[in-house]
Amino acid sequence: MLATGGAAVAALGAGPALAQQKDRLEIVPTSFKPLPIAIPPFVPGGAGDADVGNGISQVITNNVKRSGLFAPVDPAAFPERISNFEAPPQFASWKPFDLRGIVTGRATRQPDGRLKAEFRLWEPNTGQQLAGQQYVTAPEYWRRIAHIISDQIYTKLTGEKGYFDSRVVFVDESGPSERRVKRLALMDQDGANVRYLTRGADLVLTPRFSPSSQEITYMEFGQGDPKVYLFNIETGQREIVGNFPGMSFSPRFSPDGQRIILSLQQGGNSNLFVMDLRSRATTRLTDTPAIDTSPCYSPDGSQICFESDRGGKPQIYVMSASGGAAQRISFGEGSYSTPVWSPRGDYIAFTKQGGGQFAIGIMKTDGSGERILTSGFHNEGPTFAPNGRVLMFFRDPGGNAGPSLYTIDVSGRFEQKVQTPGFASDPAWSPLLS
Repeated sequence: MLATGGAAVAALGAGPALAQQKDRLEIVPTSFKPLPIAIPPFVPGGAGDADVGNGISQVITNNVKRSGLFAPVDPAAFPERISNFEAPPQFASWKPFDLRGIVTGRATRQPDGRLKAEFRLWEPNTGQQLAGQQYVTAPEYWRRIAHIISDQIYTKLTGEKGYFDSRVVFVDESGPSERRVKRLALMDQDGANVRYLTRGADLVLTPRFSPSSQEITYMEFGQGDPKVYLFNIETGQREIVGNFPGMSFSPRFSPDGQRIILSLQQGGNSNLFVMDLRSRATTRLTDTPAIDTSPCYSPDGSQICFESDRGGKPQIYVMSASGGAAQRISFGEGSYSTPVWSPRGDYIAFTKQGGGQFAIGIMKTDGSGERILTSGFHNEGPTFAPNGRVLMFFRDPGGNAGPSLYTIDVSGRFEQKVQTPGFASDPAWSPLLS
């Protein structure tokens, strides 16, 4: 059942039994080639259904292509036109393409006005159906259906969870650089369906999604000291987390959504604090003369990574979520900042500054295996997709231009710009919606 649009979901079984899910796809950065896949336009169920059918198949095509793992075949090269959803494709005609999968689908407007979308994923070499489902929902949610289908395809062909049915909160920026208006904005992970959550009267920074709900926490500079807010995306309600003395920075949720961890400035230094959102009780985690900031929980909530200059310049440290001794894990040249733990628990992403460049990289949670994914004049603020396979970040070229959002996969092979209505910075990826 979809959380949005009240869609009914049913499995489709056709012909052979569903094939067993394959082993997890192994991605080797130096040798991996995207997997060929065919996604013909969805068959229209009625005279007026062609546009939505084409739209669904195009969104699916764009999703899987942007993942960097798949290479959709050019429709101009298709050896057949899929016109009957009930019949399997002519697999022999597709053999020269050496496909990993063929996706067929149908879009039909129902008598009550709702949209029914059906799809099947075929293994062309065996003729087996790997997946099949139908969805019934309000017609305005057709893009959401396309994302959910994309996730099913991704999962069946890679053995890993998808990430397409998710959203990103970010800071929308407009106006000249010296008078930049910053609004909180929300979009689908592919840049569609942008809506604004604040009006821009006050400066907003560091929005972060709850891992367990459709809530975000962010900072707002209005009158007086900056405040940390909780914002419920579904209801539009917001509340102040707490009035902290001094400046507060980088609020982020615990994995269970029950706590907020943040950095509070006191004099010339800042330390880490955690607040229980039910009792509003605050616990201090660090007590040093340094600047400790940008804390982020591990997926199981047992540890925290954070940025600190206690060693002389900003580096990444890891410690128990209850505080105590911290272990430095970054030892490369330059300064490290904005660490964020992968939802998979295998990597910590970071921003690294040195030699006039800002790089986005990843390292294992013990600091080994550091790998730079992309480097440029000003890259910053990595955030992981829900499955931990893709990062989003922002890049600011400076001058009169403004920042833009980009994605890159963890192999560093596939980088691309995410289109937004204006300048955009500080993205944070939501958990999966379904």
